[in-house]
Amino acid sequence: MSTSIKHIFPEILSKEINKAFSYYPELKKTPIEIKFKEDIKKSTMQAQPDFGSLLKSKKHRKYYIYISKTFKISDRKFKTKDLPSDVLIGWFGHELGHIIDYQHRSSLNLVWFGIRYLLLENHIVEAERMADTYAVKRGMGEYILETKNFILNHADIDDKYKLRMKKFYLSPEEIMNIVAENDSDS
Repeated sequence: MSTSIKHIFPEILSKEINKAFSYYPELKKTPIEIKFKEDIKKSTMQAQPDFGSLLKSKKHRKYYIYISKTFKISDRKFKTKDLPSDVLIGWFGHELGHIIDYQHRSSLNLVWFGIRYLLLENHIVEAERMADTYAVKRGMGEYILETKNFILNHADIDDKYKLRMKKFYLSPEEIMNIVAENDSDS
């Protein structure tokens, strides 16, 4: 395990994690633990607040990012740590976008958010698109595109996973539009 002041994460992914964190300087003092999990249903990574820290003020919350140990491609399992570096950076950037979103919510709102996420598809769309948007607006558009294109263009990735990606997340075209907006604002 590697650690920075407030971050704990697997050493094997330190390059990708540190790169993603570099786009989120406001998370420098936020306690975040990134760790592998055997399996995450319907996803490769998942960000969530530490339940116990919901009883604390927003600035004292702790967060987790869980990484599924394996990624399934055409009924074969591959180790997530072996995905291309830019794809992993994009995935971590997306998950850090969730944490930025969570930081702006009250504890009660976060609990309600979690319930709606579990029960309402339109809420999943809103949450996932928001996380993508946070990452792209911070300059991670290239990495988010790498992640999307890896999934959408990989012939052996299960079609169900691709459909979920298309349904819930920003499309490559939408990402490019946000990048263009950012460039015109600069």
